[in-house]
Amino acid sequence: MSVTDTVGPPAGPASAVSAGVQPAAPPTRRSRGLNAGQRRKLRTGLLFISPWIIGVLIFIIYPVVYSIALSFTRYSGMEAPTWVGIQNYVTAFTDPLVGKAASNTIFYAIIAVPLGLIIALVLALAMNQNVREVAFYRTIFYAPSLIPAFAMSFIFIVFLNPQFGVFNQVLNLFGGANVNLLGDPTGVKIAIILMAQLGAGNAALIFLAGLRNIPKTIYEAARVDGAGPMRQFFSITFPLLSPVILFNLITGISGALQVFTEAFIVTNGTGDPDAGALFYMMYLYKNAFGFAELGYASALAVILFLVGLALALLVYWLSRRFVNYDVEAG
Repeated sequence: MSVTDTVGPPAGPASAVSAGVQPAAPPTRRSRGLNAGQRRKLRTGLLFISPWIIGVLIFIIYPVVYSIALSFTRYSGMEAPTWVGIQNYVTAFTDPLVGKAASNTIFYAIIAVPLGLIIALVLALAMNQNVREVAFYRTIFYAPSLIPAFAMSFIFIVFLNPQFGVFNQVLNLFGGANVNLLGDPTGVKIAIILMAQLGAGNAALIFLAGLRNIPKTIYEAARVDGAGPMRQFFSITFPLLSPVILFNLITGISGALQVFTEAFIVTNGTGDPDAGALFYMMYLYKNAFGFAELGYASALAVILFLVGLALALLVYWLSRRFVNYDVEAG
């Protein structure tokens, strides 16, 4: 007698029925839902994150919805809102100061964001060197980003003073004439852009984390193949840092669209000279709290939100061409 005759084929549904055993019923929709234990865990999890949910609803969702509603009204903050429809948006697109503020903001973003990424990446590469004093260097490079923006603005006012500022004293040592950057429409924007680069330490730390996450074996294999430092950077480091570059790019664009503190303090809230430092957020602030035009300011805020969202979606769409998520730390 063979083994197959003795053991026989595995019992299927037909054989189970012939043996008097009913096959298991297929799972119903009800049985595929959460059981009592899973529902209890879900309630516990929701309870723990409820402060976050409440905070988002109160401090993010509600203000956004309320601002959208106010953008269709004329509202001074003292009287009841008056419905004006899309008039605030029509005014925004015909207001010359909105165009001036938008152009100043675009100028700032085009220069400050790429420059900030380059400086932050250079700082991260310096902080990633395998030297004994690296902890000290990391502290020195990161320290300027800890200075509050308003304090840094006052320091720059003194630093760039046209009479006794350090900047002009250095120019005088080399035979140059005094330059009043804060009195020139383009110069004041350049000064604010340079001021923003002192906060590159935050982005540098994120770049440093990305550098530390790249497997060292890839560099070892590249060196064996004869790749030099520049080839390693452009063929390994730069592509594998692309997710971090994307993150810093998105946050940089978001910060550039909302530049306010430095310009407000340097120009004493005026945006002068010749509206050269009148950025979009400053003009929004002046309309809301200077002119008591909260409805118009809300319309400006909605436009800024939509522009920022569109830019973020555009960057994410373009990122599919250059962002590499394939390699993980080994």
